Amino acid sequence: MPRPVLSRRARLGAATVAALVTGTAVFGIGQATAEHSVPRTDKEIPNLTQVQDRIKAYYGDTVTADGEHYASPHSNYARQVRGIETRARSYLTKALAKPADRSGAHGKPVERTRPAIVLDMDDTTLLTYNYELQVGFHFTPESQDKYLASTDMDPVFGMNRLVNWAHDKGAEVFFITGRKEAQREWSVRNLKNVGYGVPLDRTHVFLKNKENPPPYLPCGADCSTVEYKSGTRRHIESLGYDIVANFGDQYSDLQGGAGNRTFKLPNPMYYLP
Repeated sequence: MPRPVLSRRARLGAATVAALVTGTAVFGIGQATAEHSVPRTDKEIPNLTQVQDRIKAYYGDTVTADGEHYASPHSNYARQVRGIETRARSYLTKALAKPADRSGAHGKPVERTRPAIVLDMDDTTLLTYNYELQVGFHFTPESQDKYLASTDMDPVFGMNRLVNWAHDKGAEVFFITGRKEAQREWSVRNLKNVGYGVPLDRTHVFLKNKENPPPYLPCGADCSTVEYKSGTRRHIESLGYDIVANFGDQYSDLQGGAGNRTFKLPNPMYYLP
């Protein structure tokens, strides 16, 4: 998902505030909160170096001989993701087993709705950790393009298996990402190469197209993340799908309705409103 171009400090600061507001991390007593967002003293501001160290420890930072950084499958991050996937699989086992026929007026059958799941891409199905460490948590559109053109991101631990399993159980799979349309070929290549064995054509993978926004988005090229993603989900529903689950690493991936249940993946590296 493309992100606003922020400085390294701003991006880490946003991640820290997001973690504090949602209660996913605690850096000490007296930290800034949603009610008191302007620190009164330096003691209310987490140290940026220490924040980076905590992020690396959480992901189980593993450095290869050539200096590349990867998350460990034995990390607390991976452990937390596995817990979310276990809950999702339990829920989907029941949701996908339910009959999808719905009765209309006077008990007359209506068109069968097809179950579907919707997923974000960055840090929901593909892990950006290696990229983030390469750029020092300093995202730019240029560095993202260069990385995606030449490098496949690893799958978020276990998500490829969960997605393939859900598809085998009858769920249609859709990806909605804030990545730009020009990154489609790289994104689809990456998903295929790391084991997402589901349809990845244009009717299943939605990228943000500011130059030619689709007619089903009233906000056009000016959509916020919530408007773009919820509007696209409503479009999917209009095609006859029942979105039984929506997966994302940002709350903006999950807000706006159009979906029966949401699953939030962890991401302390950046925050997108």
